[in-house]
Amino acid sequence: MISKTVTVGAASGLHARPAARFSQAVADSGVDVDITFHDETVDASSVLELMTLGVGNGDEVTLSTANDADASTLDELVALLASDLDAE
Repeated sequence: MISKTVTVGAASGLHARPAARFSQAVADSGVDVDITFHDETVDASSVLELMTLGVGNGDEVTLSTANDADASTLDELVALLASDLDAE
């Protein structure tokens, strides 16, 4: 299992558009990724589950995947989540 912690860069956190963009990127990657915030873990490819976490700008979350071979994909998703998804 690989886990990486990242600070959310989207100005509005993981709400509406940023959550949709991030969950779509996870789904498109084909990798099973979980996201954890305040001890609650959800499927990162689900926009609804992402939004229920209540993640705001500057909050730290942890992304994880079970397969070590998916490390580069996880790195790409970490970089995406750290960016301002509201501005793009």
